[in-house]
Amino acid sequence: MEKYSKQQKEIATMIDSDDFLDKWKDWNWQLKHSIRDIDTFERLLGINFEPPEKEKLKETLEKFPLSITPYYLSLIDSDDFRNDPIFLQSFPSPEELIVSVDELEDPLSEDTDSPVEGITHRYPDRVLFHISNVCSMYCRHCTRKRKVGDIDYIPEKEKILEGIEYIRNTPQIRDVLLSGGDPLMLSDDFLDWILTEINSIPHVEVIRIGSRMPVVLPYRITDELMEVLKKHHPIWLNTHFNHPREMTFSSRQALKKLADAGIPLGNQTVLLAGVNDCQRIIKKLVHKLVQNRVRPYYLYQCDLSEGLSHFRTPIGKGIEIMENLIGHTSGFAVPTYVIDAPHGGGKIPVMPNYIISWSTNRVILRNYEGVITSYKEPESYNQIYCDRNCEKCDLQLKLDDATEYKGIGISKLLADYDDTTSLVPEDNERMERRT
Repeated sequence: MEKYSKQQKEIATMIDSDDFLDKWKDWNWQLKHSIRDIDTFERLLGINFEPPEKEKLKETLEKFPLSITPYYLSLIDSDDFRNDPIFLQSFPSPEELIVSVDELEDPLSEDTDSPVEGITHRYPDRVLFHISNVCSMYCRHCTRKRKVGDIDYIPEKEKILEGIEYIRNTPQIRDVLLSGGDPLMLSDDFLDWILTEINSIPHVEVIRIGSRMPVVLPYRITDELMEVLKKHHPIWLNTHFNHPREMTFSSRQALKKLADAGIPLGNQTVLLAGVNDCQRIIKKLVHKLVQNRVRPYYLYQCDLSEGLSHFRTPIGKGIEIMENLIGHTSGFAVPTYVIDAPHGGGKIPVMPNYIISWSTNRVILRNYEGVITSYKEPESYNQIYCDRNCEKCDLQLKLDDATEYKGIGISKLLADYDDTTSLVPEDNERMERRT
């Protein structure tokens, strides 16, 4: 049976004294009573900001709104709130108004790479489908502040259908990621309709859902929702735990429901200064995740979104954390550290260097302990040159999907079937001088 903390009981009583046990776990009740102003925040946690600071906070809210579920609010340590990782992720800071010259409203160019409203098509075989701008909580480090700030907007069916039709008419798409906002802010019926429409498209093999509900509003993970999701397998779900303190009893129960429903779970953590930029914190987090059947998927370098300078760490901090994970814990507990490159460059893995050097027949490697060793290359390797003539290939390429796509980028330079030998930037001055 769930044990409620003293702080949860006090907060619930101050909000609504009737039937605390029934209402606290009602996700709609939680949404209805989300904390959206500084005065309510102060009252519920017994915190008082000095007038000058309070004025700066209110100025911040004019650009970047506040929304915290009572559940997530109850996790804040009010005795040390300024250093609390829950507080730092959920409560505004005047530093959000400091926008450096490198920061962008849409740092990942998601709107630019959008063939129709709501669809971002960056990678060849998958799309990001924005089906809601609404979240149960407004994360201060959100890369989509430009969208989530529009807290009252959920696309109408007509707009959703435009995105579905784009997917239907683009046969190379095999993977659809539902994102937002938070897709689980939609009603069960609306979500069921969207999943049914996408699942009717023959070339879509998998649907993923990106949601922070298990972290900030775990009561949304209801038995009724599970019945909806189980109808549409294969469904995958990625969530967003950033600190071990977020792994509460309620969150663990939500993850259990999802995993028991046959939904593979992953987690995307953002590296945040003052919140989790410590190898011990991240290691504890990944251990708690795998203990609850969640695979650590990505460790993100914080994006160049407006007002996030105070959250960003040097890339070297991320490398240091990875050095303390690789070899020091189970391989499946180690996320991939990535930078989501500005201007739509996509996710770029950034890892410690383990290849020290190599020659024509040996590779010199080092392991996590600093042990240096050599790996002997094969002396006789019969290179298979790929000309994309699969019918005459000696390999057992008896696949049920004969669709082939040409390589792009580095894979194009490595391809035997393509004569391209270099990739030259479009505005290369040396090329212009040649003309």
